[in-house]
Formats: sequence, structure tokens, C-alpha cells
Amino acid sequence: MLKSISPFEKIALVGIGLIGSSLARVIRREGLARHVAISTRSQTTLARARELGLGSSYTTDVKEAVRDADLVIVSVPVGSSGEVAAEIAPALKPGAILTDVGSTKASVIAQMQPHVPAGVHFIPGHPLAGTEKSGPDAGFADLFENRWCIFTPLPGTDPAALEKLSEFWRRCGSNIDTMDPQHHDMTLAIVSHLPHIIAYNIVGTADDLQSEAIKYSASGFRDFTRLAASDPTMWRDVCLHNRDAILEMLGRFSEDLASLQRAIRWADGEKLFDLFTRTRAVRRSIIEAGQEIDAPDFGRHAIEHPVKG
Repeated sequence: MLKSISPFEKIALVGIGLIGSSLARVIRREGLARHVAISTRSQTTLARARELGLGSSYTTDVKEAVRDADLVIVSVPVGSSGEVAAEIAPALKPGAILTDVGSTKASVIAQMQPHVPAGVHFIPGHPLAGTEKSGPDAGFADLFENRWCIFTPLPGTDPAALEKLSEFWRRCGSNIDTMDPQHHDMTLAIVSHLPHIIAYNIVGTADDLQSEAIKYSASGFRDFTRLAASDPTMWRDVCLHNRDAILEMLGRFSEDLASLQRAIRWADGEKLFDLFTRTRAVRRSIIEAGQEIDAPDFGRHAIEHPVKG
């Protein structure tokens, strides 16, 4: 049952994968809207969302979903952002807040902003939360708990609209921060995009070698496979739409990797020990910041959320 006081009358969720379905669940739990309209292009996915009871209405017509919505959240691969914005633009009502959840911001802004009608508050966003799973069954209401949601507001953004969207995400459990789009993209390139690219690469290398990687995989390799199991469409688009920042960080990583290679080749134990000590401290800092828990398997088993209808 929705609470009597809702910050939004109608929220439209465009895309109902991991992020969209998690939003649907937390919106229902916290009573953040009286009506949740769900739109996705796949009839099969839409039918599953209906079976799970994630929304109030369901449609493959995205214009119908966003019509009269006070808040529209676009949760699609970043490469589709512009196409979605162009399609929904005629149906957005004046005063509506339009946001997204994409992992790259400069590209999303360049794609979406030209289509946003006057009077609509476009506030690009990125919740730093996720798992390797996808689809409406993958979502859970606690996904955003104590995670960061970063906004990259455009010049002239209405402060009241930004605060209303911030309060929405706070009620979803998130901490709020704002960044310049380019700074966001560079930061995410190192903390998110590069780790996934490295994981895809090392798992691909193991597969190419036709080794017994599955049978004898230790915890380190298992964690790489978790990242490498992420949605291929999403990560293809991230690589293509944050290309410059990723290439910059790949260059830095390659230089550091060459330095590590030399230390191993020349048996420089002091340099190896210093590096491993420094990186161990980074892990402790992440735990102290509350962004991870100190448990086996990086805490994955301790925070598993079974899917519930």
C-alpha cells in the first residue's frame, strides 16, 4: 500500500532492467509515487514486470508511459539515450523532471539535451549501484542503500527541481553528490569502467588459452568472472561512449603494469611489497567508508538478495 503523501504523483520508468526494477521496488516500498508507469520495448520483459507487480501500468509505448509523469527515469544502455529522448520529448509535460541512470554523462547529455523541451527539468544522474545480473528479476529494493547517486546538473538547473530529485534518491537510500560531467566520466573510468574492461580481458584470455580456469579458479579469478558476467550491451555502450576517458586510464594502467612487470622481472621485492601494502590500505579505506564489508568473497554472499515477486 502506497503512503498517503508521495513526492510524485506519477513516475515513469523507461527500461526495467536491474536499475529500473530496483527503483520500482523501492518506490513501492517507500510510497514515493501514487502511480508507476513501466515501459520497455520487449513484450516478454514487460510481461515479466507485470507478473512481478512492479508497476501500476505497463506499455511498450514510451510516449504513453511518460505522459503526465512528474518524474521520468531513463534506464537504458547509454547508446540509446538520444533515441529515447527524441521519442518521449513530445509527451513530456511542462515542469516534469527528466533524469537518467547512465554510467557516462558527457555523452548522455550530448545525446539527450537537444531533445528536451523548454520547461522540462533535465538533470543527468548516475546511481553507483549494481550487480552483474540484469532484467526485471534482478532488482531488489535495497540496491541503492548507502550508495552514491551523482548528479551532473547543467547550467541553469532549477535548484528546487534538483533538491526534489535529490530527496527522491535519498529516500531510495542513496547519498548525493554533484560533479562536472567530464570529471564524472574520468572518475568512473578508473573506479568502474577500467575494472570491468580488465575483467573482460583476463577472463577472455583464460578462455582463449583453453585452460582449466573453471575447474581450478581461485577466489581472485572468480571475482573477475563476476564482473565479466555483466550485461554486454551496457558495457559495449560504456566503452564507446566514454572512450576518451577510458583510453586515458588504460594508458596510465599500461604504464603502471609495465612498471610492475619490471619489478617482477628484476626481482625487486621491496617495490612489490610497497605496492601491495599501498593497495591493501585502499581496500581498508573502502571498508571504513562503508562502501564494502569485511567478509569472505568480498562480502557477496553476506549481502545476497533473493528475488521476490
